[in-house]
Amino acid sequence: MSTPTAPSVLFVCVHNAGRSQMAAAFLTHLAPGKVEVRSAGSAPADEVNPAVVTAMHEVGIDISAETPKVLTTEAVRASDVVITMGCGDTCPVFPGKRYLDWILDDPAGQGVDAVRPIRDEIERRVRGLLSDLQIEVPA
Repeated sequence: MSTPTAPSVLFVCVHNAGRSQMAAAFLTHLAPGKVEVRSAGSAPADEVNPAVVTAMHEVGIDISAETPKVLTTEAVRASDVVITMGCGDTCPVFPGKRYLDWILDDPAGQGVDAVRPIRDEIERRVRGLLSDLQIEVPA
């Protein structure tokens, strides 16, 4: 069973500077053009965490041009799947959306050594999400 349009996924964390940026980058990288990807934060930071940029660069994904974006109700309303990462009650909830809450360590203030295992866990979860969405990706 296929859908006429690509599913849309919104990743949300507090600052949109680490976890949600990595998740969005992995989803975009693994399924280019097959999923509409958004990320946002309930209280966006000024920039993406430099250790996160470095950790993603190590796996061949450049997110240096990304900027944290503010979470809007429109972004949630336009998404089929909303994945939260530690934003708790600040994430708006709309009926008919699929919500997942990924419990992940916050890379804020951490060095690249601490970010790598978070990055790797996010990649595993994104691959699982793509499998759930029945979207094939390269190994």
